[in-house]
Amino acid sequence: MSRLLAIVTAAVTVTLSGCAVGPDFKRPPAPPVDRYTRQPLPAATASTAIAGGAAQRFAPGADIPGQWWALYHSAPLNALIDDALRANPSLQAAQAALRQAREVYLASVGNLFPSFDGNFRATRQKTSGSLFAAPGSNGVIFSLYNVQAQVSYTVDLFGGVRRQIEENRATVDFQRFQFEASYLTLTSNVVTAAVRAAAVQAQIEAAEEVVAARRRILDSVQRQLEAGGASQAEVQQQLAQLAQAQAALPPLRTQKAQLEHQLAALTGRFPSQMSPLQLTLDQLTLPQQLPLSLPSKLVEQRPDVRAAEAQLHRASAAVGVATANLLPQFTITGFLGSVATHFGDLLSPGGGIWNLSGGVLIPFFHGGTLLHQKRAAVAAFEQAAAQYRSTVLNAFQNVADALRALTDDADALQAQHDAERAAKRSQDIAEQQYAAGAISYPVLLQAELTYQQTRSALALAQGARFADTAALFQALGGGWWNRGDGDLAETAAPAAASSTR
Repeated sequence: MSRLLAIVTAAVTVTLSGCAVGPDFKRPPAPPVDRYTRQPLPAATASTAIAGGAAQRFAPGADIPGQWWALYHSAPLNALIDDALRANPSLQAAQAALRQAREVYLASVGNLFPSFDGNFRATRQKTSGSLFAAPGSNGVIFSLYNVQAQVSYTVDLFGGVRRQIEENRATVDFQRFQFEASYLTLTSNVVTAAVRAAAVQAQIEAAEEVVAARRRILDSVQRQLEAGGASQAEVQQQLAQLAQAQAALPPLRTQKAQLEHQLAALTGRFPSQMSPLQLTLDQLTLPQQLPLSLPSKLVEQRPDVRAAEAQLHRASAAVGVATANLLPQFTITGFLGSVATHFGDLLSPGGGIWNLSGGVLIPFFHGGTLLHQKRAAVAAFEQAAAQYRSTVLNAFQNVADALRALTDDADALQAQHDAERAAKRSQDIAEQQYAAGAISYPVLLQAELTYQQTRSALALAQGARFADTAALFQALGGGWWNRGDGDLAETAAPAAASSTR
């Protein structure tokens, strides 16, 4: 048995110190670009003295906080995020996938070491007397006890087992960053849906004011008709405009309801269980300092890029596994035990048995299967490399889009604010003129109608700026490396009994 252990120990040493066939993975270098957009970014965006209108300054190289949504300083928004992180089923599925990948990886590490098994067998049997040239005898009835300790080991001379472990380790990395991508997508979707719902609610309120103004105009024209100061055509025109104003409300209410239904699903609720959203644009603070990661850091921060990198690593290791399958496989097996016809004699010196054997499996001919499997693995590696490049390009596009949107959103908000202020001044002037008898009541109501319409457009512009700010945080990776909440996939996992099998 000591010789058996010595041989196995030597084989393990050779395995752990040997080289593995196939390519050694190297992380792709960062893209050789120093900015996201073709034109240099301004130091700050335009500013407007309303909610969501503050100037936003870009801070190149600044880090992103882990809970970036807290920069909105909104308790209702934070509560929605907490609910989503606690109950969203997609995030829970990502947590479970990560735990599964870790267990598969840990299971594969055991293939580096010998396996030891114990075996005990007891039999009771009768033999025929014919076996002993005594056909007339009753034969012999006896018991047989067999106890063995077995060991088997596959020598990983060419690194196939190690490459398989490397592949499983890369799968863990992939699932980890898939989890981070799910986390980032979830939080971004909650923020965006909540902000858009608040903006739609502001549009609904403005649209209701428009409908009320249209009703007042119609009432005024009808009174003029009765007094002979207006025609039936003018009344019909006002009826049509009122109907158009009323028709604008149902789509807005449907949009608001759909956003609330989306928030219900994101927070793990059924639509019937979701309370009405109590969030207004005035309850949100626009982040004024926007961290802007350096382009060379983006590939390290984006979870989808890191997941694509892990896929590339996994494909690289799979090439090594396929290559090792073309080469000889060495195995060592043995057992040590005792056989006796009485249980108490199992430890007697004469009952000892042992066996030690080694073997080699040389793949001479498999109809081209192994060769084509290797070529398929190489093609999969090339595919993963192309997908990685595509993911990186998409990441830079996302950041550039968000930066462009934020700059344009600020300009659009400034223009809408100017329009809203001008419409308000026009309404004030119309009220003064009406009080002085210089204009008719329908003219006054038309000025009020124009003001309410600009309010609706302003709310839409405000919501777009809040939402596109969230899009920038998402495009930059969301600061998962600064979250400081530990590994959610571990904390959410049920306790598992340790095992060495």
